[in-house]
Amino acid sequence: MFIILSAAIAPGLALFSYFYLRNQMSTEPRRTLFQAFIYGAFITFPIMFIQYVLQEEGVFASPFIANVLFSSTIEEFFKWLVIFVVIYGHVEFDDPYDGILYGASVSLGFATVENVLYLLSFGIDTAFMRAILPVSSHALYGVLMGYYFGKSKFAKNDKATEYLLLAFLAPLILHLIYNTILSFEDYWVYLVAPFMLFLWWLALNKVKLAHQHLVEHLIEQKKYN
Repeated sequence: MFIILSAAIAPGLALFSYFYLRNQMSTEPRRTLFQAFIYGAFITFPIMFIQYVLQEEGVFASPFIANVLFSSTIEEFFKWLVIFVVIYGHVEFDDPYDGILYGASVSLGFATVENVLYLLSFGIDTAFMRAILPVSSHALYGVLMGYYFGKSKFAKNDKATEYLLLAFLAPLILHLIYNTILSFEDYWVYLVAPFMLFLWWLALNKVKLAHQHLVEHLIEQKKYN
């Protein structure tokens, strides 16, 4: 049991540490980030409950609708909702890079609990593959979501609402593509590798841009101090 739990939790902690340590300009309170992680963990259960009920009731006409369209949408919506309701207006969300950290925290909270439940059900043999695919992809969706939340919070024009919408739509589109690839049973393995490389490139590019926004934000703050 301990080995399974360790294997399930380790990828999420490693990915979060990576994005946390990349922020060299300021240090976000660990307590607030941990709370964001817990919020992400909690939403796993209502999401799974809704998916189970709708599946048992035969609401979905096809597996594609259930496993790709609905699954992607409900997971990204709940993550977006948690950040918007609990984190977006928080006093600790005080620079653009914070969005990256909070987005990753919420997403990894969800991905970690999902990973624990999956490994408890199917065994540790799938741990490595899940670490590099679903856990990593959730973290990267969270980075993208958090980037646009950061853009929205510190927007100086009328684009705040547009960025909020992008915070939901951008990770949703990527999640839909990922789940669609996995639905191709015969050749998904040939498509998922280039997609994950693209996802990492996109997320790291957003991290770099968030750092630039942070520097600009700090310079602007000094002007008024």
